Amino acid sequence: MPVSYESAVSNLLALGHELTGTRKFELEHMRSLARALGNPQRRLQSVLIAGTNGKGSTAAALAGIVQAAGYRTGLYTSPHLQEINERIQINREPISNVEFAEIYDRVERAAGELVARGELPWHPSFFEMVTAMMFEYFASAGVELAVLEVGMGGRLDATNITDPCVAVITDIDFDHQKFLGNTLTEIAGEKAGILRPEGVVVLLPQHPEVNDALGHAIVELGARPVSAVKYMPPLTPEAKAHEDLTLIKRYRYPLEYQEKRILVDSPLVGRHQFRNLALAIAAAEQLNSFGFSIRPEHVEAGISSVEWPGRFQVLPGSTDFPETVLDVAHNPAGAWALRSALSTFYDDRPLTLIFGAMRDKAVREIVEIIFPLAQRVIATQAQNPRAATADEIAEEAQHTGTEVICAENVTAALERARELTDKNGVVVITGSIYIVGEALGILSRSPARQIV
Repeated sequence: MPVSYESAVSNLLALGHELTGTRKFELEHMRSLARALGNPQRRLQSVLIAGTNGKGSTAAALAGIVQAAGYRTGLYTSPHLQEINERIQINREPISNVEFAEIYDRVERAAGELVARGELPWHPSFFEMVTAMMFEYFASAGVELAVLEVGMGGRLDATNITDPCVAVITDIDFDHQKFLGNTLTEIAGEKAGILRPEGVVVLLPQHPEVNDALGHAIVELGARPVSAVKYMPPLTPEAKAHEDLTLIKRYRYPLEYQEKRILVDSPLVGRHQFRNLALAIAAAEQLNSFGFSIRPEHVEAGISSVEWPGRFQVLPGSTDFPETVLDVAHNPAGAWALRSALSTFYDDRPLTLIFGAMRDKAVREIVEIIFPLAQRVIATQAQNPRAATADEIAEEAQHTGTEVICAENVTAALERARELTDKNGVVVITGSIYIVGEALGILSRSPARQIV
């Protein structure tokens, strides 16, 4: 009997979060599962993107550029904001419920047989299963290029069974130290695990320890580094933020691509996005050496229409709720990026912050960075067993001097924000992707709200 979509999702979630188990992950386990499926990853050309921050934005921008060039483009990202289907997209269209259930059933049967024969020591994890489903779906659907965001690290990540034509390394910072190491050198070494001998890697200069670790990996593998520096915006008045009457924030600036002047008109807001867009453009340029034709007009069109919800996403004010900014900032680097963007666009308006985080994150550092910007903070808790409680967050924030109000859940937090924020105020919803996702789901269901 065919499995239902609801059962497929329930079974996957029952496998638990990758970061809560005690298993030692081995890439060979993922390779075994892929072999049982006929190695679908070998029927795809791919770009693999690793890093701490900016992976999703870079992936979404690159996928938009490649799609604008007329190629059937797969995009794989994690985690999801609202629905698990968001992780697996072709030409910006998430996998349907019917296809999700069908592909799950196929992969689950293969996994069960491997465990029964003793070829796998245990059932694949949630992320291994979804990654295998992605490869199977993309290969069966005729995807011409798969843009893949690494889940965590790189060296042992389930996505790393592919053989990418281009690897991309985004900004690296502290996160998941329990699994990736306690120094930037160790973390960068794990991220460098996506590099291939004599392969192409696109990157930008960053922290000296990171540069050194990546440089050693590049030399050791004989890889070819490609700097994206030339696609950073010029230091001219043209490279600035814009705000139009519809409250849509964008960055616009000129660049040279293939000896032609183009205008980057990006809905991805925040100066940190300059780096992510530069990496995406540089990776797109490299694809021209692998059988693709990515021209200047494709870069312009792809970037101008890129969609990456929950990353400084602005919802205009309505009669029943103030103007709202939703932004995932689950580590200190993300918090600094949010602080910079808020200072650019909302420096003269009072902010009400709704914040929640996972208990294993650097909560104290994050609140020190962003709480002082707010008139008040409403601390809350996501529907996730790893979530810090509102009281725990309030305790971590005592020394910031910012007023902290506790709300038991996201719905209650939104109601308190509505009551407390005046007409000129702005509500900023941030922290964990689970907080942002829950809030986006609630707000988007309101008939008076229009998501932009």
